[in-house]
Amino acid sequence: MSLVSIQAKDGSKVEFVMKDPCQGGVKDVYFSPDRSYVVAFFRKPLDFNGKDRLERLVSKYREGIFGNQGAEYWKNLFCWPEKIVEYNNMTGIVAPVYQPNFFFPPNTTLEGAEKEGKWFTSAKNFNRFVPETEKGNLLSYLRICINLSRAVRRLHAAGLAHSDLSYKNCLVDPSTGDACIIDIDGLVVPGLFAPDVLGTPDFMAPEVVATMKLDFKDPQRKFPCRETDQHALAILIYQYLFHRHPLRGSKVHSQDTEVQETLEMGEKALFIEHPTDSSNRYKIQKNDKDFLPWIDTNKLPYSIMGPYLKTLFNRAFIDGLHLPAKRPSADEWEEALVKTVDLLQPCSNNNCVKKWYVFDNSTKPVCPYCGTKFKGQLPVFDLYSSHDGKSFRPENHRLMIYNNQYLYPWHVLRNIFPNEKLTDNQKKPVAYFAFHKNQWILINQTLDSLFDVTNQKTIPTGSFVALTEGLQLLLSKDPSGRLVHVSLVKA
Repeated sequence: MSLVSIQAKDGSKVEFVMKDPCQGGVKDVYFSPDRSYVVAFFRKPLDFNGKDRLERLVSKYREGIFGNQGAEYWKNLFCWPEKIVEYNNMTGIVAPVYQPNFFFPPNTTLEGAEKEGKWFTSAKNFNRFVPETEKGNLLSYLRICINLSRAVRRLHAAGLAHSDLSYKNCLVDPSTGDACIIDIDGLVVPGLFAPDVLGTPDFMAPEVVATMKLDFKDPQRKFPCRETDQHALAILIYQYLFHRHPLRGSKVHSQDTEVQETLEMGEKALFIEHPTDSSNRYKIQKNDKDFLPWIDTNKLPYSIMGPYLKTLFNRAFIDGLHLPAKRPSADEWEEALVKTVDLLQPCSNNNCVKKWYVFDNSTKPVCPYCGTKFKGQLPVFDLYSSHDGKSFRPENHRLMIYNNQYLYPWHVLRNIFPNEKLTDNQKKPVAYFAFHKNQWILINQTLDSLFDVTNQKTIPTGSFVALTEGLQLLLSKDPSGRLVHVSLVKA
């Protein structure tokens, strides 16, 4: 073991331990003495464009991402290169070490391994290897998907594309809902930097797979870009929520493995849950019994994720599968996922594997994961908004109520969205719900103009209002304040 001390291109001192490097696809990675950062050297020399890309990554592009509002927030979602180094004719980058929660903890089957998505996107890996304490629940996976969508949205807003978005390049922690995009050094800048790689097989867009054998300069050849990121993001979201791949079904195109792969993921790609073409449904095998119900689309169809996500899955895997312009954007996924969180209900079965489920708008809600039926009264808030403070229109947004659930500023005001722009004050709850003396109530904590429209009275802070069928509440008299209509589902 030897300690190497060098100077980065920005003049700062960089140290790393020259011993047993971790080997990635194209880089050898060494730790700093205090293991707070890593130094990753490219095994092959970089050409001018490669070095120019790195220069921009650690300066212009880094400043574009982190130099504005929410800089600290983005540091949690990206493992972004910070410096460039040269050593023994090798070019390298300096990047922060992943947060500890992105490694499996001691005394588990995967002790010390990185929490790559492959452990959580495959039903077989998930059931066989992931410790129970690390499996997470439906809410945590929705949070993972929100974080990934938000990170991709930020990249695209900066004019960048990842080019190899996959479970290999996304670290996740289902126990907390945290996520982090890594391997940033291959970013695509349209018209300036072409992709170094075409992507990872499970996540390459059909148009890239279908044209990959064409000459590099052929105008019909398709390369990674923002639209291929959108395809990969949709794949990731589907896999994290269902632990199966949306395109790998049972349809056989060729006995030749390579040809089958090219057609299945390229020109002939077909959604395994296509509503009118069932030819690519996954057929349950005898050795699949231990991994049900995840791979059984009859028991857990994609529709169980509610209307917002079902609509986007249709656009991603039906309308936009072969028409990139129709694919949902990252910010559309982010919005739909946030609205889906508002549809969650906790399962009353303490042994339920997912702990939560999405309300299916039925009068007799049932958890799709364990079959437990909801019993009692289920309050529903339908949200309405106004642009003139007088006439209110439905937003296609509902909030499901459960005991001790909170109401937040982004529910109260339509011009607030729960993202990196939230202030500390906007992150605090303003009211909460409780089932008290056999009735549902809303306790006002800080709302200064909560108004009961039905009974024409103000609900002061510190007091409560009973939630009754048909009740209308104006959450705020601010011009962007929402009106809610209360329904009570009795099961």
